[in-house]
Amino acid sequence: MKMEFKNKMSGNIVLIGFMGVGKGRTARSLAEKTGKFAVDCDDLIESFTNTRVKHIFSNSGEECFRVLERRVAKWLEEKVRDTVISTGGGFFKVPNICEIGKVVYLHSEFDDIIEAIYAHPNAKKKIKKRPLLKDLDAAKELLGTRLPLYREVADVEIHVGGRSVDEISDAIIQEFSK
Repeated sequence: MKMEFKNKMSGNIVLIGFMGVGKGRTARSLAEKTGKFAVDCDDLIESFTNTRVKHIFSNSGEECFRVLERRVAKWLEEKVRDTVISTGGGFFKVPNICEIGKVVYLHSEFDDIIEAIYAHPNAKKKIKKRPLLKDLDAAKELLGTRLPLYREVADVEIHVGGRSVDEISDAIIQEFSK
């Protein structure tokens, strides 16, 4: 079954969306079902710099982090093939995102995202990892600002609210099998 999807889903798949929407989990599920590898952009940044993302933000600032995202994006475009790529919430702004692969926007309503984060077994860790969640009104506003921008760069939009990770990855496979 994996080989069947691999031929229909050649190339990279880039998962974008707001923080906490499930990009990493979906990437791992999609990789398992298609025989592709899965990589996470924040993990790549940490590997390139030997520094945790939160330390990059606190010690060097957001602009430094965005420069590193662009470096990772260039590397992905030039070196990575047949891979599912999960991204950070702001990665969609890299100028070459559409050259990296097919872009899939994982969409969910803000309240569903927050509910899923708080229901997660490691909720405290997930919340601590996302400083934007300290101000839910600001986070909701940010999602509203980003929504049309996510949609502008996406090849496909998948609604994830109320769906399991398997259902989400199956919906992505179905989209690319048309």
